[in-house]
Amino acid sequence: MTDARNMPEIDPAEILADIKQWAGIESPSKDGVAVNRVVDTAEAAMAALGFKLTRRPGRDGYGDCVVARSPWGGDGPGILIMSHLDTVHPHGTIQGPLKLEERDGYLYGPGVYDMKGGACLGVAALRQLVRAGRETPLPVTYLFTPDEEVGSPTSRDLIEEMGRANKYVLVLEPGRDGNKVVTARKGCARYVVRAHGRPSHAGVRHQDGVSAILEAARQIAKIEALTDYETGVTTNVGLWNGGSGANVRPAFSEFEIDVRVPDDATATTACAFIDSLVPVNPEVRLEIEGGLNRPPYPKTDAIAGLLAHAQDLAAEQDMVLEDTTTGGFSDGNFTAALGIPTLDGLGVDGDGAHTEAERMLISSIKPRTQLLIRLLETLR
Repeated sequence: MTDARNMPEIDPAEILADIKQWAGIESPSKDGVAVNRVVDTAEAAMAALGFKLTRRPGRDGYGDCVVARSPWGGDGPGILIMSHLDTVHPHGTIQGPLKLEERDGYLYGPGVYDMKGGACLGVAALRQLVRAGRETPLPVTYLFTPDEEVGSPTSRDLIEEMGRANKYVLVLEPGRDGNKVVTARKGCARYVVRAHGRPSHAGVRHQDGVSAILEAARQIAKIEALTDYETGVTTNVGLWNGGSGANVRPAFSEFEIDVRVPDDATATTACAFIDSLVPVNPEVRLEIEGGLNRPPYPKTDAIAGLLAHAQDLAAEQDMVLEDTTTGGFSDGNFTAALGIPTLDGLGVDGDGAHTEAERMLISSIKPRTQLLIRLLETLR
């Protein structure tokens, strides 16, 4: 390893320019062509650093995955960095409600916080090492994915494959509430429930009908009652539709459920409850589709040790690094559930994820990049 004094000074303006470039390419998850424009940019950035590239074509309308491996360290277990390049924002956001602009120490724009800012920090940290002629003790693999915001339907297998092949996972999702990283996330289950009843004229033959909407309402009440803030289980029916007219007893109704669970035990219990729903009215037929989408990401002893190491490194630059848990999920859920020490939320600080007020704190660029460099230099 080269002496630390040979490391060039981190240039936040250079990294900010990268973030603006990446965020300026709108990339809603379900538009694979658009996402691939950002994938192309990431691939080119890693190629310029001399990384060995593998690009896996997307499927089902989603974008491609890129695996970039360091030219040092061989093919043994090392450090996996993960970033997704899709966003929740639809096309046109950048021209209207969320323009890409600097204001009051923040950069506003779609994806600047979640998580193109973090993705660019990863590139910047590796660029600093390459410029200094350094090789980290462990090989580094950087995985870029196209579909995290919709549950990683096409990239989960690759995430788990890459996770199993490495000793540590660093996820560049956004930081939380100041200098906080994420050491635990809830798991998530998603369900669609369909109720099939029998139509009739609401005024003339009301008694002949069987209301699918009434059945759905009864089931929704039971499902929402699973929420328990003390155990950390939450259920939410966020979409509901059905019926064909106010004067027709509704023959069909459908609703969608989001379930968040802190650990495997609560996941098993909640999912078993929904899987075993039976009609309140025996004349209604229920269809239940779905299950656990992302496993819980618990804070293990290994993750606590990784956090402590990061805190020591942060202290080198007078940064007080804390951790937090969140009900939101990430691709880190998959690797943490496999038992691989995973530290998440290492990206830029800011707020407003998934809203028209999304912004990243520009002053977080330099210390967060420095922390990532030190993690790469010291993990063994």
